[in-house]
Amino acid sequence: MEYNLADLFESVVDVVPGREALVYIDHPGTGAERRLTYAELDAAANRLAHHLIDSGLKPGEHLGLHLYNGVEYLQTVLACLKARLVPVNVNYRYVEDELVYLYRDADLAALVFDAEFTGRVAAALPRTEKLRHLIRVGEPPSPAAPSASTDTADATDAADVTDTVDALDIVAFTDAEAAGSPDRGFGPRSPDDLFIIYTGGTTGMPKGVMWRQEDLFFAGLFGGEPAGEPVKRPEELAERVAAGGPGLTFFPAPPLMHGTSTLTSFIAFHYGQRVALHRKYVPEEVLRTIEREKVSSVSLVGDAMLRPLIDALRGPLKGTDLSSLFSVSSSGAIMSETVRAQFQELVPHVLLLNNFGSSESGSNGKATDDSGPRKGFRLEVNERTRVVDPATHEPVAVGEPGRLAQRGHVPLGYYNDPVKTAETFFQKDDERWVLLGDMATVDEDGIVTVLGRGSQCINTGGEKVYPEEVEQALKSHPDVYDALVAGVPDARWGSRVAAVIQLRPGAPALDLEAVQTHCRALLAGYKIPRAVVFTDHIQRSPSGKADYRWAKTVAAGA
Repeated sequence: MEYNLADLFESVVDVVPGREALVYIDHPGTGAERRLTYAELDAAANRLAHHLIDSGLKPGEHLGLHLYNGVEYLQTVLACLKARLVPVNVNYRYVEDELVYLYRDADLAALVFDAEFTGRVAAALPRTEKLRHLIRVGEPPSPAAPSASTDTADATDAADVTDTVDALDIVAFTDAEAAGSPDRGFGPRSPDDLFIIYTGGTTGMPKGVMWRQEDLFFAGLFGGEPAGEPVKRPEELAERVAAGGPGLTFFPAPPLMHGTSTLTSFIAFHYGQRVALHRKYVPEEVLRTIEREKVSSVSLVGDAMLRPLIDALRGPLKGTDLSSLFSVSSSGAIMSETVRAQFQELVPHVLLLNNFGSSESGSNGKATDDSGPRKGFRLEVNERTRVVDPATHEPVAVGEPGRLAQRGHVPLGYYNDPVKTAETFFQKDDERWVLLGDMATVDEDGIVTVLGRGSQCINTGGEKVYPEEVEQALKSHPDVYDALVAGVPDARWGSRVAAVIQLRPGAPALDLEAVQTHCRALLAGYKIPRAVVFTDHIQRSPSGKADYRWAKTVAAGA
C-alpha cells in the first residue's frame, strides 16, 4: 500500500463499511437528504470510475468538476482517484470566456457538471478541443423556466443555446452510475498520481497547482492526523480508524470547488468520521444542521461567513442548540478579532481557529490568541515554514520583511505554466520549496506576522500598506459590517489608501473623518484611509474571499 488517496480511502472503508460517511441536506425547505455509509459511498464511486474507464478515459487524463456542493462532487473526486484520472475543480461562477480558458489550460478530457450550467458548457465547448466526454447531474431548465440561480448568466443559459445543447452528446449522471460495476477491480495506483487544484487568487487568470498525492496527504491533509503525529505507514491510517469510533461530524460550509472544503472532507474520511454538506451556504440552515446532526466542526471563510451566523443567532435562530460544536475554523480569509469576540459571546465554548495556508502550500500554521488589529495577524507556523528573502531564498533577520516559504511536501508546480513555476518554486539544500505571495516578518520567538499579499501592497509616498491590516482595523468599528481596502491613483503620492465599507443594517451614517478617527488608534498615519466609499454590499467570491479587483474599481470610480 502507498500514500495514494484512493488506496487510503479504501483502507478506511474496509474497516468501517457500515459507518455513515456522508449526509447531504438540500435546502431550503425541501426536506431532501441523502445518507451514505462508507461502503455505499465506495460503491457509488466505483460505479462512476468504471464508467469513466469504459468511456475511454486513460490514467493521467484530466476531469473537471463544474458542480455545486453535493454527493456527486465527492463521489466524482473519489471516482477520479480510483481510476487514476486527475480531478480538476472548476469555479461555477465563471462565465464563457473564463471557462474556455480553464477548460483549455487544464486540458480537460471529461467534465461532470450541474444541469444549471448546461448553457455555459455548451457555449464554451466549441473552443475546447480536448474535452470529449460530458456527464450532467440533473436535468437542465427549459427556456420557459430558467435556472433559479441568482447568477444572471445562469438565468439566460437555457434560452440562448438550446440548439447547441440539443446537439451535445451528454451522459446523464444516473446513467453513468448505472453502467458501472459497484466492485473495485482497479489496477495498482501510485503516490505520484496527481491532484490539481485551480486557484484564482485575487488577481490574474487561474493557475492549476499540481500536487503529488503523497505530498498533498502530508501537507494538506495533515498526514491523517490534524491533532497529533502523522502516520508513519499508509496502513496505520486504517488501524487508527479501527481502534477509534464514530461521533465526529465535519461540516465544510464553503463550496467544494475551493480546495479547502474538499480537503476538509478527506480529513474527515481519513478519520473514519462523517461529512455534512449543503448545496449552498444559507446561514440559518447551517445552524439548523449543526443542531440536528450534532456537528462537531465547521469550516468556513472569514467574517463574510461568520457574521451571518452571528446575525442569525441574535435573531431568528436565537437559542439554537450548538452544544455539539467543538470548533469553527477559517481558511482563505481571517475571522477578525471583533467578529470572533461577537461569536464567542453567543457560543463561548467553541474554539475559533484562524488557519493559514494556500493551494500552493497546504497548511502553514494558525493564528495566535493575541492576533488582531493592534498586534497584526500573528501565526504559529509549522517547522516547514520560513520567512525568506525572495531573491536569495535565505532566511530574513528578525523584524525584516520577507516572503513566506515552505519546504518538503510541496506541489510540483503550476500546470501548463513553466514561467510561473520557475518564479514560485525553487530547490534549496536538496529540498523543494514554494515561495508564497504573502509578505511577513518573524520575531525572536519564531512568531510570524503576516503583512499581506505582496500583489495587493499599496505604495503610498514610498511607504508600503497591506490592505489586510487596514481591513482588520476598519472591521473593529462597531458599525462596520465588512470592508475591503485598495490603492487608487494619487497625483502626489502615487497611490492612496481607499476603503470600501459596508455598514451594519440600521447603523448610523459614517463619514471619512469618523473612519479616520477610529483608525488612528490602531494604525500608523500613512496607513489610514484617505478616501472611503460606502456600499450596500461588499462583493466577495462564493467562499468569502476578497475580490480586490472589484474593490479597486469601486474605489477608483468613486
